[in-house]
Amino acid sequence: MTVPTPALQPLDTRRVTLTDRTLNAVREGIRTGTLIPGELYSVYRLAEELGVSRSPVRDALLRLAETGIVNFERNKGFRVVLPGPKELAEMIAVRISLEVPAARRAAHNIGLDKENKLRTVYEAMEEAAKNRDEPKFMDEDQKLHGVILKLAANSYVERVIDTLRDATRLVGSSTIKGSRDLNAVLVEHRPIVEAVLAGDAVEAGRAMDTHLRKTGRVLLADAVKRTETGHDPNELWERLID
Repeated sequence: MTVPTPALQPLDTRRVTLTDRTLNAVREGIRTGTLIPGELYSVYRLAEELGVSRSPVRDALLRLAETGIVNFERNKGFRVVLPGPKELAEMIAVRISLEVPAARRAAHNIGLDKENKLRTVYEAMEEAAKNRDEPKFMDEDQKLHGVILKLAANSYVERVIDTLRDATRLVGSSTIKGSRDLNAVLVEHRPIVEAVLAGDAVEAGRAMDTHLRKTGRVLLADAVKRTETGHDPNELWERLID
């Protein structure tokens, strides 16, 4: 069987943060669909494609494996894994528990330079929605959450959520094609941005909670339908999230 080789760009090996940069390259491959869920990939070939040794590639993949995005197969390689309903529900629960208080902290920490950054990213989301540019919209969506997490000033939470968003994004595009459009998703983000910009911590947390729960229910229902596991999405939600 021929093992596919992902067409990723070689990395600059001069930086000391090679594992982190390899991790970002793999994440980008997942986000763009270059790395296809279910396909078997070779660690050696991936390292060769990126122009680095196997060590940073393996370290990066191990970090992704901690959240279930990647599965290793002994002496074969690795696969990108589309999260199942139970795994997805657990990820949503973690995101709610971390991103809601992060939004509150962001509202406390907002400043002029950060206001401009938040507005710029949201305006880019608006433009992408207007143009029906889903890949661009999803990129800006992730950036917006990233700006809020940076405002919260907890780098560990930022890294955890960034990885979980990669996993949920694997199934997220299907909801936009089926259950809701880009404008509907955009509208969910508006009260979050407005509350953070206004320095209203209570409303920022409430708006983020509403957004994550609405998005989470759509993602979970979609995952149940896709996998045909027979799970009840409401039961999973009550048991693992509420």
